[in-house]
Amino acid sequence: MKAVTALAAVALFTLLSGLAQAQEVTWSKDIKAIFDKNCLACHDANMPEYARFKKEKDVWMKKGMAMRMDTYSHLVSFVGWPNAGALMRRLDDGSGSKDGKPGNMYAYLGANEEERQKNLQIFKNWVGNWNLKRWPDLTKEEVSGLKVKY
Repeated sequence: MKAVTALAAVALFTLLSGLAQAQEVTWSKDIKAIFDKNCLACHDANMPEYARFKKEKDVWMKKGMAMRMDTYSHLVSFVGWPNAGALMRRLDDGSGSKDGKPGNMYAYLGANEEERQKNLQIFKNWVGNWNLKRWPDLTKEEVSGLKVKY
């Protein structure tokens, strides 16, 4: 009887481990597809890098252009350092903000509220510690809670 119980426990552990890995959100498996569909038109390789955009912001804004975010390394810099929380502030549905207003990019997460909420949840799962704070205000624990797996 103990052998059967142990075997069942091993089987359950294996099943749950497989489900956890299958549900793990990564840039390459989950985020890139959402980004390409909903964000790439304004944040592709033809857009300026963050430093150049910031330096010449008025010029780029007049052209209706945003900054480059089309790769993992570009996008992850808007989660952690140096632009901590920028992605979260822009995509948040308002539930994380003091005033309850959604971020300026929330509307682009999908064609309707259901799709936006679904995609937002995927982004939240990818980020891990969904936090709207800027770099100097983050604690070590909050930074440690970021996932952003490739």
